[in-house]
Amino acid sequence: MLVASLLQAAVWQVGPAKTYTFCCKVAALVKDGDTVLIDAATYLDDEQVTWTANRLLIRGVGGRPVLIAGAKLENNVSNGKGIFVIKGNQTTVENIDFRNAKVPSRNGAGIRQEGLDLLVRYCRFAGNEMGILAGGSIPGCTIVIEFSEFLNGGSPANPGYQHNIYINHLDTFIFRYNCSYDAIAEGHELKSRADHTFILYNRISNFNSADSRNVDIPNGGTAVLMGNVFEQGPNSVNTNMVAYGLEGFSNPGPHNLFVVNNTFVNRNSKGVFVQVASPGTDTFFVKNNIFAGPKTGGLLLGVPAMLDSSNNIISDALTAPGFIAQTSGNYRLSSGSPAINTGALIMRAAKGLRLIPEWEYADTCTRSVRTISGIPDIGAYEFFGSSGLSKASGSDFSFKLWPNPSGGEIFLTGIPEGISRLSITRIDGSAILDETVHAGKQDSLRYRGLLPGLYLIRLSGTYGSCVQRLSVY
Repeated sequence: MLVASLLQAAVWQVGPAKTYTFCCKVAALVKDGDTVLIDAATYLDDEQVTWTANRLLIRGVGGRPVLIAGAKLENNVSNGKGIFVIKGNQTTVENIDFRNAKVPSRNGAGIRQEGLDLLVRYCRFAGNEMGILAGGSIPGCTIVIEFSEFLNGGSPANPGYQHNIYINHLDTFIFRYNCSYDAIAEGHELKSRADHTFILYNRISNFNSADSRNVDIPNGGTAVLMGNVFEQGPNSVNTNMVAYGLEGFSNPGPHNLFVVNNTFVNRNSKGVFVQVASPGTDTFFVKNNIFAGPKTGGLLLGVPAMLDSSNNIISDALTAPGFIAQTSGNYRLSSGSPAINTGALIMRAAKGLRLIPEWEYADTCTRSVRTISGIPDIGAYEFFGSSGLSKASGSDFSFKLWPNPSGGEIFLTGIPEGISRLSITRIDGSAILDETVHAGKQDSLRYRGLLPGLYLIRLSGTYGSCVQRLSVY
């Protein structure tokens, strides 16, 4: 039955020169498993588009199409919700620009999600009352947003209730490799009521707008914030950068917040970096973070049942962590940073996610591998030397490991003479390979057959050793 349904799936094309010139003209025709390809162009003032079929792939092609909402949506009094309203299950939306969604209720969304399971990738959401809004309660639903940009969400007509991203009650929300910034009208850059919220390797910033919090997780549950850059500007109305549980713990417990290897920068004259509700917060785990800037209301506000905090850099001075260029927002580490080799190696997981950062956010809305050599650095970025390659502490050499991430085959190049051993171990320490090599006779090595997982690749010899981290998918 699965093969038959796949064979019957259709591809629908939307574009100025196509049979279907707007998405609204094709939405009622698509069936389960179909693909909708939207040509790169500007689509102004389309009707609200409601997708009801399951397993749809909706993708911009030839560039990123721009969907700009107008009067037809803004004046839709009976059913105005957003540019896309997704009622079907297991939908994927890729490479589309959503702009200017406004509706009479002031909750106009680029995407309004009402079905089960959504994947959004490589999209942009600008100037909507809500970038993405998951409405109501959707039990069992998982939403994944990655490689996407959100800005200027909010509504001056209803300050404080609209946001760049607003995820209501559902099972799991994963937000990774994105940039969300400058929500307006006291909106948050991100708000999640999901039972399980994973905010990983993003840049979530306020630069100049009158926003509220960077992140609000109002109903508890499990939340992991790892590898992010959080930045508060001088005009934020609510100066608490991250809040947890402040609207009551209605999500299933335990109520645990994990804040690991993030960089927090407060450019406001006052503020609190993280506030948790008490009583009610079971565990607040906060390690390997940089907290730079004023903390007039306290660094960490609230009294959890258990606080596990160590290896954080805390300073009112933005210059103290040793960023490369903090005035221009480059929060990578300079060579003299106190964050280098001073983190804790965290052998713990949250809902199956190991609390060792695997990636780094890279501008704009992408990622790079985080290679930890020896002791991890503090903050969202691992220090890189002048060669651009990671060095182990005390090592006088480096090498190139590629591709990384890998499908199971790797190459090691740029290996100096004097290297005599190659070892490959899993991240848990179990050995995969330990053999003699002769770098004087060959300056490159090849290895294949690695299974999915995280590995440490170590070369050693005359100059000591150098370790790089490898991800295999």
